[in-house]
Amino acid sequence: MLFGLSCASYVERMNISVAAELMMPALSLSKGDMALIFNSFLIGYAIFQVPAGWLGDRFGSRLVLGASAFLWGSLTLLSGLLPGIALRTAFGTIALLWLLRFLLGATEASTYPVAAQAVHRWMTPSRRGTGNSLMLMGSSVASALTAPFVSWSMLRYGWRASFYLTSIAAFTISLLWLSFARTPPAADEAACMPVSSRQSKSTWNLNVILLSLSYMSEGYLLFMFVSWLYIYLVEVRGFSLARGGLVASLPWIAAIIATPLGGILSDRLSVRFGRVQSARILIMTGYALSGTLLFAAAQAHSRLSAVLALCISLASLYLAESSFWTTATAIAGPNAGVVSGFMNTIGILGGIVSNAAVPVLLKHYGHYGWIMAFGSGTAMGLLCSALWWILGKRLSRNELQTDIYPLLH
Repeated sequence: MLFGLSCASYVERMNISVAAELMMPALSLSKGDMALIFNSFLIGYAIFQVPAGWLGDRFGSRLVLGASAFLWGSLTLLSGLLPGIALRTAFGTIALLWLLRFLLGATEASTYPVAAQAVHRWMTPSRRGTGNSLMLMGSSVASALTAPFVSWSMLRYGWRASFYLTSIAAFTISLLWLSFARTPPAADEAACMPVSSRQSKSTWNLNVILLSLSYMSEGYLLFMFVSWLYIYLVEVRGFSLARGGLVASLPWIAAIIATPLGGILSDRLSVRFGRVQSARILIMTGYALSGTLLFAAAQAHSRLSAVLALCISLASLYLAESSFWTTATAIAGPNAGVVSGFMNTIGILGGIVSNAAVPVLLKHYGHYGWIMAFGSGTAMGLLCSALWWILGKRLSRNELQTDIYPLLH
């Protein structure tokens, strides 16, 4: 069920990045206008991460995620219905889309913090890496399906219909979740608490800050794919609208394979090296490789080698994804929703910077714009690896070998 919620949330957030190819000429919007609209989702998403995590901790995952999914569907439906009709001026259209996407981001903020909290409460420590990876795999499945489906639906029925059709996913999972999900049992708080609350207070905060700063790279790199991959393939690599949708799904198919593999590896490595070193190995390797291959894709001469590099780059990103969430909930103790929300907030800020930076780099550097844009992603991937070299050392000093949940004595 959490897989389905993750999948539906990504369908609703990604549909506009594909529909933008026909929305821009139909509504007289520029790439700069679309960047503002893309970022409005992320602003709402970032602002409400911690409040949504708190709501999940307070009222439980069943109510919060069920109500949220219903709102995703409603706002997606309105995103196809109202622009260019309710307000006909260019400014009015931009303002309306900005508001709708902001509200979509605000309601989607609950998705991963509250889902991670549910995994944390339902699953034993030795299986949380796998549990989080299966939940997160929903995002890569949705990303693989959204581009070809939206490109097909908008070519056949128009860009507005693509929003109507994708809203069905959110309404369906909302009904199923509220009908069949149950509130998970409360976590064993005694097993979560550090021995010394005074020591935990200062160290816990610094570790959360380092973890969250490293997750900023995830947002920056991820939204290179979420917001710009389809446009890059059509405008730079010369794919048609229909074929571009199919090709854009290939990196996400690679991510589908890599996500559960990363969760399984995380749990297996943690048995031998501990949870911290497991996360450190996967994140440092995955992000260094992801960033390097993103730059290689921009430099590639052939379309085949560029697409192959993009596939492995995104797969490397998702190989490490579940390690962030298991680490966040392990550090957080009973505040899993709040701390996961804070980490995701910082990650979203990386996505906001990414969405804003790409049009500027494309305009400023002209022919070399995409090389510079993807190169900035390379720098962020290497920064994440460097931060985890520090964070891994800090956490591994005090990791309990008998229980992978409390990372600090």
